[in-house]
Amino acid sequence: MRIEEIMRRRVVTVAAETTIGDALQLLRGNRIRHLPVLAGDKLVGIVSDRDLRDALPSSLLAHDDDSEVLKKSVSAIMKREVITAHPLDFIQDAAKTIYDYKVGSLPVLEGGRLVGIVTESDILNCLVELFGVNRPSSVLEVKVEDRAGTLAEVSGVFREAGVNVCSMVITPTAEPGHKILLFRVQTIDTRPLVAKLREHGFHVVAPTEGGVQS
Repeated sequence: MRIEEIMRRRVVTVAAETTIGDALQLLRGNRIRHLPVLAGDKLVGIVSDRDLRDALPSSLLAHDDDSEVLKKSVSAIMKREVITAHPLDFIQDAAKTIYDYKVGSLPVLEGGRLVGIVTESDILNCLVELFGVNRPSSVLEVKVEDRAGTLAEVSGVFREAGVNVCSMVITPTAEPGHKILLFRVQTIDTRPLVAKLREHGFHVVAPTEGGVQS
């Protein structure tokens, strides 16, 4: 899945000269957490709710210049090195970028022009749907030999059992020459499927007794 499929195309932006007070109102009024900063059509920075909170006067200690802070421009606090994405980037690559750089959003640029924004919440919601976690399903962990064809063999058992797979992830294991296949399947009672997998010689790590998953 690509970023263009989940990005928000209506982006609330500010100019570098927008005041901190006005930016704060935009965040609260639109219930958002990030404001790209534009100079004309060019992205020159980004300001987050955290940036604004850090700049605001303390609610515990009063200062003579408290009101002046809200009149300062966002250019004084915005981040100028903005991590961005492209509409054709894959969701998993955007998730890795957010993870690596510890940012909460990625403005989406196409031809140097801002065309959208994607947040960590957007990506999390997308991944939940992609992995089928939002639908009634069960999880199976199967340990297999790390060789070509093992995934097809396990899939053949699912086909034989008439069980549909929502998603699958391959994870490493501490045992050399093996890997874990983590399946989310569209069945509530996994016991018949677990039994069939064991009949075919596969090592089912979990569930050990079958049962209901959410």
